[in-house]
Amino acid sequence: MAKTGRGRGRAHGAATPAVTALETAGVPYTLHTFEVDLDAGGERFGVQVARAMGVPPERMFKTLMVAAPDGGLAACVVPVSGQLDLRAAAAVLGVKRLALADLALVERRTGYVRGGVSPLGQRHRHPVLLDSSALDAPVMYVSGGQRGLDLELAPADLAAATDAVVAPIAAR
Repeated sequence: MAKTGRGRGRAHGAATPAVTALETAGVPYTLHTFEVDLDAGGERFGVQVARAMGVPPERMFKTLMVAAPDGGLAACVVPVSGQLDLRAAAAVLGVKRLALADLALVERRTGYVRGGVSPLGQRHRHPVLLDSSALDAPVMYVSGGQRGLDLELAPADLAAATDAVVAPIAAR
């Protein structure tokens, strides 16, 4: 199911903080719902979502929260078809190293649960890094802030709405 929104997210029944952030910024988006088993074995969750939505995996993006040695978090948005290059992300953030953040910390600091972490509308503001491959097409897909909900929007709009740094952070 897909619904286009601009200032009408509550009518969609999906007033997540991510949707609210887009509406507040006046960013056009399309809301998509899907059903995928988060705990299904085999394929990675993001690849399953891309298939369920009929979207090429390189256009579907996942949000991975990373932790710096000082405890600071950042959101890294990369295609589900690839992996995050932690060294590249660390270089962009100007830190020596990064690690994937602990899930409990991620849920506490973002307000989102595993499989539904969005770079938009997080409980605490974190730096956002967007892989430069997002700019290769007019649209991209990111989590809408809950499992089973994705947002389709222009990469430049996501970058503007999150003050993202666009850089090559995905392992190629």
